[in-house]
Amino acid sequence: MMGAGMTRCLDDLEARIDEAQEEAYRAQWVAFLEGGLTEGFFSPPSRRPAPAKAAWPEIHINDALDDIDLMVWRELAAVSRILERGGNEALNVRSNYGVGIMASQLGCRIVQMDRSQGDLPTSLPLGAGAIAGVLDAGVPSPRAGLGAKVLDTGERFLEVFEAYPKIGRWVNLYHPDLQGPIDNLELVWGSEFFYAVYDDPALVGDFMQLMADHYAAFIGAWFAMAPPGGAYSCHWGKMFKGRLMIRNDSLMNLSPATYRDLVFPHDQRLLRQFGGGAIHYCGRGDHFIEIMSGTEGLTCIQLSQPHLNDMETIFANTVDKGLVLMDLTTDAARAAGARCRGRVQAPRGGVLCPTGPTAKDR
Repeated sequence: MMGAGMTRCLDDLEARIDEAQEEAYRAQWVAFLEGGLTEGFFSPPSRRPAPAKAAWPEIHINDALDDIDLMVWRELAAVSRILERGGNEALNVRSNYGVGIMASQLGCRIVQMDRSQGDLPTSLPLGAGAIAGVLDAGVPSPRAGLGAKVLDTGERFLEVFEAYPKIGRWVNLYHPDLQGPIDNLELVWGSEFFYAVYDDPALVGDFMQLMADHYAAFIGAWFAMAPPGGAYSCHWGKMFKGRLMIRNDSLMNLSPATYRDLVFPHDQRLLRQFGGGAIHYCGRGDHFIEIMSGTEGLTCIQLSQPHLNDMETIFANTVDKGLVLMDLTTDAARAAGARCRGRVQAPRGGVLCPTGPTAKDR
């Protein structure tokens, strides 16, 4: 249970949340997401700095991985730092156990990083020889592998939210890093799966079906425990419309035809089943973005490396179709100019929505 030090920090955080400011902040995001900006790009407003009056500890991620209360405390310490410096990120927390949550449930070993790195753990693939056995075993229990810690940490967040009403109203609990079906396939199978796409497409297709069923089972368990509130979600300090943030980093290595036939139907199913949302990818994606933009329920694309993409193709298949391009770098947004069409969000340097209040309005 929470000790006196954690309680002091939670009392401090509860006292420092300015509800009028947070309400105005959220209204700006909603106005942007609903099309309230017709030109330029959006950057959410900064807050007035609210320095901490309690001593918040530095909690190492490796320690938090082994202690649920430390995980909760560490995540909320990040919220405290946003308030401390008057940051413009959305206030959010998650059960932060790395990319291998789903892979761990299928038997992959989780490897913690050396303490000097201070980074989240990763997973080791099972390899091609194990795939038939994983298929035979089927969808695991949501509490298998790291699942129990992930769900129990989520429950502890909800206990904190109930005890501290302002934290509960204004700090968003977003769903854990479940990656996406194609990324989980690579995490479990290993990079050899790229050969199998051509050498044994039937087996890859069967395994992809399992990955999508597995994702649906776990996110269903998560939402049963922590029902989504409202039409908007937060990830990485940003807001978007919908419920899911599907990660598709493995796509950069696949052809458009493979994406269309192997991946797209499962992402489509998940977004349809769970209320829409966003898709993230790293690297280059201009070769599949036109297909992706046709996903029913997709509201937002988050790409991390605009310099690797043909941005005219990206804009034509995101903002020109009404999709939000989330978290574009400020330099890329400024360079795009009028191409942003009011549907791009960048960390700094953008404008506020005239249809929504600023965070300084009282």
